[in-house]
Amino acid sequence: MSEEVSFEQMLDESFKTIRNGEIVEGTIIAVKPEVAYLNIGCKGDGVLTREEYSNDCKDMTTVLNIGDKLEVKVLKVNDGEGQTILTYKRLAAEKGNKRLEEAFNNKEVLTAKVSQVLKGGLTVTVEDTRVFIPASLVSDSYEKDLGKYADQEIEFVISEFNPRRRRIIGDRRQLLIERKKAAAEALFARIQPGDVVDGVVKNVTDFGAFIDLGGADGLLHISEMSWGRVENPKKIFHVGDEVTVLIKDIRGEKIALSRKFPEENPWIKAENEFGIGSVVSGRVARMTDFGAFVELLPGVDALLHVSQISRNHVEKPSDILKIGQEIEARVVDFNAADHKISLSMKQLEQERAAQEDSTTVYSDSNY
Repeated sequence: MSEEVSFEQMLDESFKTIRNGEIVEGTIIAVKPEVAYLNIGCKGDGVLTREEYSNDCKDMTTVLNIGDKLEVKVLKVNDGEGQTILTYKRLAAEKGNKRLEEAFNNKEVLTAKVSQVLKGGLTVTVEDTRVFIPASLVSDSYEKDLGKYADQEIEFVISEFNPRRRRIIGDRRQLLIERKKAAAEALFARIQPGDVVDGVVKNVTDFGAFIDLGGADGLLHISEMSWGRVENPKKIFHVGDEVTVLIKDIRGEKIALSRKFPEENPWIKAENEFGIGSVVSGRVARMTDFGAFVELLPGVDALLHVSQISRNHVEKPSDILKIGQEIEARVVDFNAADHKISLSMKQLEQERAAQEDSTTVYSDSNY
């Protein structure tokens, strides 16, 4: 009998003594959808319910397996049935809080996947601890649809840490502002007027397009989009297009851009092709009360004054001409420096009439 008592005493002594709040490592010996049982080296088994495992777990058999080792915290030693109640969730939260507190104090940049997209912001999880990023701190500009961040990994800093009030706030906006400032400083340090650079169309308006140059935006005005006439920028450029542009001017933080590359200047070709006296063909591009502008080349317009449209009196250009009409005229003036060309349909008409008259006289003299 004394040997049996001695054996029981030895068996009891082989089990360790644990206390409430102690952190232990256990081995899973059984798992069900709602509960898992762990051998934690004590007389009774450790019990880990689904609620104390995770807020997001619906079936413990999908995440835990027999033989898995798990670090848990003791909530209650011996619940009256010889079992010890454990928690994994609270221990993970404590570890997460400690990790986030360190990140908050050190201003550390964290990376985590977005676990929830809410109406007012995003939720990310760092070591099983939730961090809320308000919509106003998600980006440095207004975000109409936060859904694009679902399941995306994002970087942020902890701007507020108060676990007692369950306020752990993340800030992504701060990072974006700091990085854009650094990128802008680097951009302005390396560019100067006359440089040709690559960029991406960020926004298109009726008056021009804003081009992201990788640190700052430049304005490509409608008048600088082409040597030719541009009626609607939205028909030429679209958000996301990659473009090559010329740095025309830099004033403070404003960058003026151009697509009028000097080597493509059509007036260089115009000097060779449209000398005074030459007969040219062109398309009526626009009209005013005093005349019509005729496009000879993309970017090269010539003025056909109302007095030079016809030998007959013309009250206004639109009485004779139409937009898009092809016409033929003689160049009567060419000013390369001011990019001005004057045309005359009247002179060409008179010359041809005189030629016809001389031909008629010659024919009559043969009789």
